[in-house]
Amino acid sequence: MNPTLSPALRLSRPDDLDALCRLELECFDGDRFSRRQLAHILIRANATTFVAVDEQGGLLGYGTLLFRRNSRNARLYSFCVHPAARGGGLGRRLLETLEGEARARGMHKLTLEVRADNRVAMGLYRRMGFLPQRWLDDYYVDGCAAWQMEKPLPLAEFSATG
Repeated sequence: MNPTLSPALRLSRPDDLDALCRLELECFDGDRFSRRQLAHILIRANATTFVAVDEQGGLLGYGTLLFRRNSRNARLYSFCVHPAARGGGLGRRLLETLEGEARARGMHKLTLEVRADNRVAMGLYRRMGFLPQRWLDDYYVDGCAAWQMEKPLPLAEFSATG
């Protein structure tokens, strides 16, 4: 894996399942998705997952948006970047891609939950315009609290010329 090269971002495919499972193990100590949960997200859920891949096709990160019927809010359900690929802007690019997808689907707001002790992720989300909205005590399986954060997605304004 060479994190210095600019990874490609693409929609996930069902054959990404094994690599997503490995990425979950490498990125999260607890509260990981099981293989079955990841398969559901990829195949059946009302969700969109983008992956970041290196030149050899290895997964360097992924992010999943969940959508609900009759709602204009999207939820960033899972988001991670491989430790070897962190610090080079990949997280920002992936988040911008996910936000673009939410806008393209007409969403008005993007929400997420983040571990209260994950300062790096909270910093990224704040720089990307997310604001903390609600403190969630004992949110994770190990007892860690979380912040629920959100970002409004206003409609783009177009100016007429001529």
